[in-house]
Amino acid sequence: MKNINNKKVHFWFPNIFDVKGGIQTYLQALLIAATEYIPNLKIEVYNKLDKNKSKRESVSNHVDFHFYGNIPHTIRSIYFAVSLILDSINKRPNLILTGHINFAPVAYWIHRLIGIHYWVVVHGIEVWSLKNPIKQKALQSAGKILSVSGYTRDRLLKEQNLEPDQISLLPVTFDANRFEIAPKSKYLLERYGLTPDQLIILTVARLSSSEGYKGYDQVIRALPQIRQQIPNVHYLIVGKGNDRPRIEEVVQNLNLQNYVTLTGFIPDEELVPHYNLCDVFAMPSKGEGFGIVYLEALACGKPALGGNQDGAIDALCHGELGALVNPDDIEEIAQTLVQILQRTYPNALMYQPQALRSKVIETFGYEHFKATLDSYLDEYFQV
Repeated sequence: MKNINNKKVHFWFPNIFDVKGGIQTYLQALLIAATEYIPNLKIEVYNKLDKNKSKRESVSNHVDFHFYGNIPHTIRSIYFAVSLILDSINKRPNLILTGHINFAPVAYWIHRLIGIHYWVVVHGIEVWSLKNPIKQKALQSAGKILSVSGYTRDRLLKEQNLEPDQISLLPVTFDANRFEIAPKSKYLLERYGLTPDQLIILTVARLSSSEGYKGYDQVIRALPQIRQQIPNVHYLIVGKGNDRPRIEEVVQNLNLQNYVTLTGFIPDEELVPHYNLCDVFAMPSKGEGFGIVYLEALACGKPALGGNQDGAIDALCHGELGALVNPDDIEEIAQTLVQILQRTYPNALMYQPQALRSKVIETFGYEHFKATLDSYLDEYFQV
């Protein structure tokens, strides 16, 4: 039994409860794993954006939360920063773990002032081509940088003045108990007017005009070519956001109204049935830090296609778990999706649902995630 007496860790997070995206899911897993590390490790969480304090019990009753979502927006950032500084000075944690690069400069100055060590989690696009000198200095001075993907690690090593041993990998994890293989849902087939034998392409993504890198545009533009060989193929896009009107216009301009369905928002309980409805999950993005949706689809035994210019490279294990394509090449996307749907793509694992599921759990399951974090904490606390 590990025994660390009177050790304290402060977590600085943007949010983990009120919004559910990839970063929030990752940080919540990170926090849960930390609470399971050692029972007597004192953990406090400083949560900038969330308001709902009642959800703290979904993580642990033994964590002290500080919520700042109710502070007026105009003064929240400065109020949050001052709170971090004062509590760090008064409580003297042994380690500060910042869940976003935006908080790293404050941790850097605390380190300069009173010597508290800090780690920074980097997710992807927020640190790619980083030019801000204060954030650059904060990265260079961090005791450890936890990168969610090898792709982001490699970019940081190339673009910033960092030592290789300063960056450690802690890849994204997922809930393997939730995402399981199941037959196609009859009620969803009826809802979308589809037949059981119809081949379905699926993308799950936030439809934000600021996140056009997701690649759903490219799949839509590839559909005419795909339909030449698979006439009744159907494309489902799950998600909501302000980019929907533009997407609908693209669909209309290509006369694909009968072959593309934008589902809009779906409740959490319908996410797994939607994964199981498809025959291939496709998100040829070029801005994903990792992409937890690939793991969720793979855990449901579905073949997956991603872009070869971002963190999808890690999620699909450099092509071992799925197909990687040039996200700017419509013809390659079309040809690869046809191959996958016609079961001629040269990766036999993609057509073995149980083996695919087992492999993604082995590689990215929570137990592996937790063991990796434990090893970093053991090293830091010299357990």
